[in-house]
Amino acid sequence: MPASRSPAYTLAVVCAAVPGVPVTATGTAEALGDIGADLRADLAATQWVVNAFFLTFAALMACTGSLADRIGRRRMFAGGLTLFAAAMLLAAAAQDIGVLILARALAGVGAAATTTGGSALLAHAFPGRVSRTKAFAWFGTTIGLGLAFGPMIAGVLVTAIGWRSLFTAAALVLLPILPATALLTESRAPARGPVDWGGAITFTLGLTAFTFAVVEGPALGWAHPGVTGGFVACAVLLAAFAVIERRHPAPLVDLSLLARPRFVAISSMPFLLAFGFVAPTIVLPPYLMATLGYSARQAGLALILLTGPTLIVPPLTGVMARRLSQRALLVTTLLLVGAGTGLLALLPGGSGPALLAAPLLIIGIGFGVSLAIMDGAAISSVDASQAGMAAGLFNTARITGEVVAIAVLGAVLSTLTQASLTIRYGTADAARATSRLLQGDMAGAVPPGADHLEFARLATAGYAGALHTALWILTALSLAGALVVGHLMSVRRAEPAALTA
Repeated sequence: MPASRSPAYTLAVVCAAVPGVPVTATGTAEALGDIGADLRADLAATQWVVNAFFLTFAALMACTGSLADRIGRRRMFAGGLTLFAAAMLLAAAAQDIGVLILARALAGVGAAATTTGGSALLAHAFPGRVSRTKAFAWFGTTIGLGLAFGPMIAGVLVTAIGWRSLFTAAALVLLPILPATALLTESRAPARGPVDWGGAITFTLGLTAFTFAVVEGPALGWAHPGVTGGFVACAVLLAAFAVIERRHPAPLVDLSLLARPRFVAISSMPFLLAFGFVAPTIVLPPYLMATLGYSARQAGLALILLTGPTLIVPPLTGVMARRLSQRALLVTTLLLVGAGTGLLALLPGGSGPALLAAPLLIIGIGFGVSLAIMDGAAISSVDASQAGMAAGLFNTARITGEVVAIAVLGAVLSTLTQASLTIRYGTADAARATSRLLQGDMAGAVPPGADHLEFARLATAGYAGALHTALWILTALSLAGALVVGHLMSVRRAEPAALTA
C-alpha cells in the first residue's frame, strides 16, 4: 500500500485538519467584544456568533455521519474542510452581524462534515480494535487541545491584529491540507436502506428550538410565547425523533447502543465536560476582561492556567491507564473538574491569576485525563461493526453538550447579572449594561449619568455573583455525574468479555 494511502497518513491528515474547528469554537469568545463594537451588535446577536456555529455543528453531526457512509467518507471530509474554510473567509469579510452569524452557521455545517467524515475515515483505516482505539485517542486529544488553546490563540490574534484575523487564520491554515485529502483512500458502506431524513429533520429542528429558547429567554422573558414554544417544540420533536429511529430500517442513531451501560457512561462524559470545561473557556474571558480590565490577549493568556495541563496530562494518563481502569480514570476526571469549579466559586469577584491558578489548574488536569481515554474508550465499548455509528453518536453527544452548556451558562449569567443591576439602574439600563458586560466591556456598560466607580463595583459584584451561582451548578453536575458514570461503568449487562475488560 502506498504511503499516501496508509492508515498513518490518514491519521496525520485528519488530526492536522480538525484543530481549526475547536480553536474557532472556543476562541471566538475573545472576539465578541470587538465584534459587538465593530458591527454595533448587542449581546443577543453576538451570542449567536457562537451559538449558530455550535447549533449547526451539533444538529448535523448524525446526518453527515450517515451520509458519509453513503456518498464517500473522503468526499464528506474534504467537502467539509472546503466549506469550513470558505465560511471562515466569509466571516472574516463580514460587514454585518447577520452575515457573520450566517458564516458561522455555515462553518458549523462544514465542521460537522469534517469531524464525522474524519471519524469515519479513521474507523475504516484502523479495523483492528487496539489500533482503532489508539487512533481515536489521538483524534480526541487533537480536538481537546484545540478546545483548550483556542482562547489563547484567539486572544493573541484579536489583540495584535483584530477579530477578523482569527477567522482568516483558520482558513489559511487549511489551505495546504486540502490538497492532501485527494490522496486519502475513498470508502463507502453498503446501503442498508433509505436515508433517514425524518430523523435528521426532527433532531435538527428539536435542537434548534431548544437553543433558541435558552439563548433568547433572558432577553424576551422566560414566559414569552416564543421561549415556551421553543421548549415545547423541542420536547415534541425529540420524542418524534426517538419514534422514527426505532422504526426506520437505517436510522441515523442506533438506539440499541443506549442499552450498553458502558457506552452510555462514556458518551455522557463529553456532555458533562462541556459544562465543566468547554463552557468556562467561553464565559471566563469576557468575565476577566470586564472585571479586571484585561485585553483579549491577557484573558487568553490567563486561561493557560486552565488549558496548560492538557499538554502534559494526556501522556501521563496513557501510562496510568495500564494500571488503572477506565472507570477510575473517568470518575477521577469528573471529581477533579467538580473540585475545581467549586473552588472557583469561592473566590471573590475581581480575583486575579494568583487566586485563580489553583482551581483552573485542577479543572485543566481533570480535562486532560479525559483526553487520553474518552474517544478510544467509546469506540472500544461496542462491537467493531458498530464503530462508525458509535463514533457518530459519541461526537453528537459531545457537540450537543457544548451547545446546551454554552446556552444554559450564558442564560444564567445574563439573567442573574441583569437582575442584580436592575435594582439600582432600572430594567432598560440594566439590560444594556449586561449586554456590554458579557461581551467583556466594562467601560461601555456604564449607564448614562452613573458614577463609573460605583457602577464598576456593583457590576463586578453582580457579574461575579452570577458566575458563582453558575459554578455551583457545574460543581453539582460534575459530582452527580461522577456517581452515575461510576455506577454505569461497573454494570455488566450481557456484554462480550472483550468489551467489559
